[in-house]
Amino acid sequence: MPAGVAVPIEAIATLRRRLDSLPARHPERKPLMASTAELYGVSRATLYRLLRGERRPRDAHRADRGRSRTMPAAEIERWCEIVAAIKVRTTNKKGRHLSTARILQLLVDHGVETPEGLQRLAAGRLTASTLNRHLRRLGYDHKRMTREPAAVRFQAEHSNALWHFDISPSDLKQLKSPPWLDPDRQGAPTLMLFSVVDDRSGVAYQEYRCVYGEDVEAALRFLFNAMSPKPDVEPFQGIPSTLYLDNGPVAKSAVFKRVMESLGVEVVPHMPAGSDGRRTTARAKGKVERPFRTVKDAHETLYHFHQPETEEEANRWLARFVATYNRADHRSEPHSRIKDWLAHLPEGGIRAMCAWERFCVFAREPERRAVGIDCRMTVAGVLYEVDAELAGETVVVWWGLFDQELWVERGEERWGPYHPVSGPVPLHRYRKHRKSRREARADKVDELAAKLSLPRSALSGGDDVVMVGAGPGAARPVPVRPFVDPDPFHELTFPTPLAARRAIADELRFPLAKLGDEDRAFIDRLLAETLSRPVIIAAVRERFPAGRKGGIG
Repeated sequence: MPAGVAVPIEAIATLRRRLDSLPARHPERKPLMASTAELYGVSRATLYRLLRGERRPRDAHRADRGRSRTMPAAEIERWCEIVAAIKVRTTNKKGRHLSTARILQLLVDHGVETPEGLQRLAAGRLTASTLNRHLRRLGYDHKRMTREPAAVRFQAEHSNALWHFDISPSDLKQLKSPPWLDPDRQGAPTLMLFSVVDDRSGVAYQEYRCVYGEDVEAALRFLFNAMSPKPDVEPFQGIPSTLYLDNGPVAKSAVFKRVMESLGVEVVPHMPAGSDGRRTTARAKGKVERPFRTVKDAHETLYHFHQPETEEEANRWLARFVATYNRADHRSEPHSRIKDWLAHLPEGGIRAMCAWERFCVFAREPERRAVGIDCRMTVAGVLYEVDAELAGETVVVWWGLFDQELWVERGEERWGPYHPVSGPVPLHRYRKHRKSRREARADKVDELAAKLSLPRSALSGGDDVVMVGAGPGAARPVPVRPFVDPDPFHELTFPTPLAARRAIADELRFPLAKLGDEDRAFIDRLLAETLSRPVIIAAVRERFPAGRKGGIG
């Protein structure tokens, strides 16, 4: 039966038997053929051709059909392997490669080096047509050799187990009035679509961002909004376990990896192109590309009638469409995408997102800088003043992408946070820096240097001694788990009791050694109970209120 004709062989046999029982010009033959053709959706001519099909004579073949008569089967298969290998080796990115005739000419004239040595084909033993026929018969033709392996479809078991993240330029390209312009670049920023898609349910969350290229800061802002509760839109929220994205500037950013590590998110980028043999690796993935296509086909085409004026208005229109998209049918389940997300929440609930202030702490970029002799430095055009201990030192500064706080790191120690300063200190408000530990050590060394003596025997060889002095010189409530704060900069907890004592002394602006016995005992008990910064500072302020009668101690 020809390919594409959906008439069973049993129906053809039954029809032939019924026609054979009728005379050649019987009036029932025509209605019988018409009803059968209408039943299976084919023409009468097709039905007549199928009735004649089994009566055609079969093709006759030689007994040794498919076997080479010029050389043994093992040898012909070996030459097919060599020809197929040469075609694979000479294939370029556009799919062009040496032809069979050209390869055959090279094998006859020059031969080919193989692991078994030089292989050379005798002239006249094989022709291009014969070799092509055996390549197809044995499965060594180029189409099969370059065919990709079978694809593997995967799906997460729980919601938020895996998110797909991607960025795509909007078909609108640019807004008429962009929210910001970079004076160092020409033109307005591009309107980009940022999207995350839950692997299990297919629920999507998208936002518009005006950026120049794939901006890491915009990507982090978008992911914070995606993970935060959205009660006015939909219950989709929480920190995913894994984030799957392409191997672009965002995935390669060190600050992006650091933020995701602080949130406990595993970042899995696409494999680089050509890293897994014949399988195409760095390519678009359907689960995150499908919502892009839907938004551009069903939503952005309406911009021909009305265009959003601002980024806020564009995001408001987009959120309404994405909410409708999430209420549509799941790709395989008999319910909507958002119902599937709610029905497959992980045991114990989703992981709650941290506050914006804590997220800003994670989004910090390290940079090696030298502190000026006046304890000041300029970072990203902002002036900061640090401790006198760091004057003249080369340190690593951690400056935030979303806030103005600065942390300074030298060796194993970390100072901060520091805030921007306005400018030079006015003359009538001049004050000296508090003496640092380095200056205290230097003063101690100067004092010791003034008291040192060197025996005269060091110069004269005698026993006289002379003094040598040195001059001074997230609809229905969603179960959530509390956010586990890694606190990388020790803003919530002191690293050691010694650091806590230093902070208490800075808060009191008074040496702890000069406190009374009861006050020192109170501080010892407090540090034995906890190293929490807010608890300790609150207890110290309650114990030592400003303006306490009798002074401190």
